[in-house]
Amino acid sequence: MSVCTTQEYANMHLIYGECRDMWFQQDDCSSHYARSVRKYLNEEYPNRWIERSGTISWPARSSNLNPLDFFYWGAVKEKVYLKSMKNVAELRQRLTEAAEFVNNGRFTRLITRSILRRCRTCIASERRQFEHLL
Repeated sequence: MSVCTTQEYANMHLIYGECRDMWFQQDDCSSHYARSVRKYLNEEYPNRWIERSGTISWPARSSNLNPLDFFYWGAVKEKVYLKSMKNVAELRQRLTEAAEFVNNGRFTRLITRSILRRCRTCIASERRQFEHLL
């Protein structure tokens, strides 16, 4: 979600309607921690957003439990940098295509299984570092 423009976010509301059942999870990018962002999320996702200072607290540096970090950005980078690019327009096009490829639902089951496996491993490791156990 952190890659959405304002217009894309507005379009998402048109597609999904009221997002009462939707949760919002931040990645650990410091710019997403701005007061204006948190205010907006409190208005749009009351008690349904996850971040280090959100209504649902998320521990810092826990990227191994965040699908944006353990899956999304890597999958996008893999598609974008498959071949070298000639200009910024081509980079933008590749980013758009990669995001569409990753977001089209084909990875939902894979990501869900991975999250469950990661959560179980985290609990079994008594919340210590566990990525080496996956």
